[in-house]
Amino acid sequence: MKNKKNGLFNNGLFYVIIFVALLGVVTFFMNSGNSSQQTKTIKSSTFITELKDDKVKSFSIQPSNGVYKITGDYKTAQAADKTSNNAGFGLISGNTSKVKTFTTSVLASDSTVAQITKAAADEKVPMETQQESQSGWWIQILSLFLPMIIIFVFFYMMMGQAGQGGGNGRVMNFGKSKAQKADKKANKVRFSDVAGEEEEKQELVEVVEFLKDPRKFSALGARIPSGVLLEGPPGTGKTLLAKAVAGEAGVPFYSISGPDFVEMFVGVGASRVRDLFDTAKKNAPAIIFIDEIDAVGRQRGAGMGGGHDEREQTLNQLLVEMDGFTGNEGVIVMAATNRADVLDPALLRPGRFDRKILVGRPDVKGREAILKVHAKNKPLADDVDLKMIAQQTPGFVGADLENLLNEAALVAARRGKTKIDASDIDEAEDRVIAGPAKKDQVISPKERNMVAYHEAGHALIGLVLNDSRVVRKVTIVPRGRAGGYAITLPKSDQFLLSKKDMMEQIVGLMGGRTAEEIIFGVESTGASNDFEQATQLARSMVTQYGMSDRLGTVQLEKAGQQQYGQMPSYSERTAAAIDDEVRRIIDDAHKQAHDIIEAHRAQHKLIAEMLLKYETLNEKEILSLFNTGKMPDNDKSQFPSEKAATYEESKRALEEKDRQKQQEENSDDAMLKSEASDATDSAAESSEMSIADSRAASAASSAASDDDLAEKPDETVNPQSEAKKDDQEHDD
Repeated sequence: MKNKKNGLFNNGLFYVIIFVALLGVVTFFMNSGNSSQQTKTIKSSTFITELKDDKVKSFSIQPSNGVYKITGDYKTAQAADKTSNNAGFGLISGNTSKVKTFTTSVLASDSTVAQITKAAADEKVPMETQQESQSGWWIQILSLFLPMIIIFVFFYMMMGQAGQGGGNGRVMNFGKSKAQKADKKANKVRFSDVAGEEEEKQELVEVVEFLKDPRKFSALGARIPSGVLLEGPPGTGKTLLAKAVAGEAGVPFYSISGPDFVEMFVGVGASRVRDLFDTAKKNAPAIIFIDEIDAVGRQRGAGMGGGHDEREQTLNQLLVEMDGFTGNEGVIVMAATNRADVLDPALLRPGRFDRKILVGRPDVKGREAILKVHAKNKPLADDVDLKMIAQQTPGFVGADLENLLNEAALVAARRGKTKIDASDIDEAEDRVIAGPAKKDQVISPKERNMVAYHEAGHALIGLVLNDSRVVRKVTIVPRGRAGGYAITLPKSDQFLLSKKDMMEQIVGLMGGRTAEEIIFGVESTGASNDFEQATQLARSMVTQYGMSDRLGTVQLEKAGQQQYGQMPSYSERTAAAIDDEVRRIIDDAHKQAHDIIEAHRAQHKLIAEMLLKYETLNEKEILSLFNTGKMPDNDKSQFPSEKAATYEESKRALEEKDRQKQQEENSDDAMLKSEASDATDSAAESSEMSIADSRAASAASSAASDDDLAEKPDETVNPQSEAKKDDQEHDD
């Protein structure tokens, strides 16, 4: 509702309508009573003449500001002239050519009044005398200044509306910073919530400690760091670290993104930088966090004029504020980027960004710690091993792991579970890596057979060349753009790859196309992504890692040079040699893959047949087929809602599951009621038996008492006790 109101009041047309309405209201009240007919304004001499000629029916005279104002009616309608008034300041055009009312003003002299009075008496015209109005001057002042006030308010609102476009500011506030001050109560992130980045946290803890207790460091002559640059791949937690610093620091924390500095107006970015640092200096010690700083911090000189001038002016102002003539005492600048290679060298020098913290991809220990943090609010089953999940997800960053557990929770909820088990996480891994399964996709038997043998080729080569990598899963279920895929992961985190490791990866990628050629004698388009990855690996071996005997140990390209469109620095002859070496490496890998599949045709056929039967095989099943030739004993359970191909079938399966659950609950309730009824009947029988037993016991005790009395005649009997005994027996 709030957004709707803001949208109404932020519309300039709304204020135009209000202005016209106010003007109409003022016009109506100032001309009330004259809207239905015209009034003729005449001269005082004309009035006296018409009065003497008996044309006036009646009139009234009223003193007003030193003159007498006379209004009256004609006996017969008179012709209108150009001097006649029109209701509404000429806004409403009259369509009458005759008038019956008139108005005039005469001097406040005794002779004029006597002349009018005598003429009225002679012609027997009724004359009314009115008292001077006390509010007349208020009406004049109001009519004089009210339009000016309305126009002023109207333009003030329009200027305010014009200033709100593009940045929550006013017309003259384009140069104000858009930085937002962190709310200590709203920000709940602490260093304990950031896992897998212990060294990075330690560097930032020192910054926080310096802000809290600078004397500890200044006593040793240390100066406060000017800036901290967080660099690393997307999703590794750079912004999360900045939030943790804001939560731990206890000092003003201003956050802004790089694109917020740059506008279409020249000089706005530099002005915003000045305003941001001025605000931070007034509240020092303080922290400024600039996310995606590469938007304004790119190396200068890359562009010649145009839009680059504004960005370079912003960068120059940022350089001056961080370490210029005045300095930035008490202000620490934190920045995050995943393109540190394009930043200006002046921005990266000590004194501006003193510390450059690489927030890289977490290792297996870090991934396990991250999974523990994100699993705190999720109920996990006993078969979920976070350490095993960390081993199965090399290359995953914090954002990927959080998304993995979230997808697992969604899968478990869709399956009607109360806890997340290993099968849910396995399905979530497939969803994160390749996308949701396409059960409704129609695939011909010929294509399905080709996909099965294609993926079996990848799996078979991964099983044979298993020195550093393990085949985790192979499936022919279509997901995303892939008709099937094989997941081959390293046995452990690898920070260095040997030439043998990279060649094995290329051989594994060529296994799909090779299997198609051997089994079906055709070449399909299903290996396009395999070729893309194999070509990139082979090219990096030649141009980056010096793994080519022909070209030697030289670096010809940087990582990502072709991706970012940078021109190569080698000759055409060298480019041709690079192409030849890449082709040679891929041809060798293709030949090796051909030899492996030919040597293991039986295992390859068995894996493909099991894929056609079960669609998905895990690591245990693939190893069992390769070593023993048969499937291990396991339960290939399927969930009805996931086995369905269409939305309607899935809906019916879920409704059937709910109906069965309701029947089970009803049967349980009926069983409980039956057990309760049996318990009530048995309790009633036991109660009747206890009453009969008590009566028999009472009779026996009474007989025993009589016998005792008979044996002891001399003993005195208390009549009250006898009466009590009789009453007790009666009650029983």
